[in-house]
Amino acid sequence: TFKECKKEEKADRDFQKKFKFEGSIDVLTQMMVDPAATEKRGGGKNLPLRRGEILDVIQFTNQEQILCRNSQRRCKSVGAEALPT
Repeated sequence: TFKECKKEEKADRDFQKKFKFEGSIDVLTQMMVDPAATEKRGGGKNLPLRRGEILDVIQFTNQEQILCRNSQRRCKSVGAEALPT
């Protein structure tokens, strides 16, 4: 619907502003959080993790961090140890 589209556009603009991300937000791949990983509460720039959750990978920032988006369209960094390679 129109309201949902506007909400998604606003979330994308906030993401681009927060992470100084230029260009369009393209999903590179999808990854599942390791089912054996411990669940973590989010905070700061880290995304809350639930076992078996599917995340959209937006950018591989470095060896330890990956920029991801969850099903609620929240975009934050995730530690690479939580995602299987």
